[in-house]
Amino acid sequence: MRSLLSVTLLLLLLTLSQANRKAKSHKAKHEKSRPASECSSSETHYGKCVPEHGDCGDGLRDATCKGHTDQIHCKIPCNWKKDISDCKYKFGPWGSCDADTNTKSRSGTLKRALFNADCQTSVKVSKPCSPKAKKTTGGKKSN
Repeated sequence: MRSLLSVTLLLLLLTLSQANRKAKSHKAKHEKSRPASECSSSETHYGKCVPEHGDCGDGLRDATCKGHTDQIHCKIPCNWKKDISDCKYKFGPWGSCDADTNTKSRSGTLKRALFNADCQTSVKVSKPCSPKAKKTTGGKKSN
């Protein structure tokens, strides 16, 4: 009977220590993403998010307020361009393919700036033209 009580107590202690460890790591994860200063977001100037590896993914950015700079965690989505990653734009449709440069482009107007970023009011982006011609619909299939 004593051995059963000892085993139960040991399991209870292990469960409590694991729960405490998870709570600490969860709290630390949220603390890492906020600047330690007591500044509001309008007073804080955020730097560009610099990815740790490659062009996108998890990274770090500087957050400066009242002469104090902290590094906070950030993330760059892999489908965003590096130079406009902190700015959100509304884009129009893609233009026709330019035969000379083999690219097509479209322009966008600023919707909002994230992290008080300095954003251009309008941008123009381009990409290579598709190598395949689009299929026409409604035509007969040839065998």
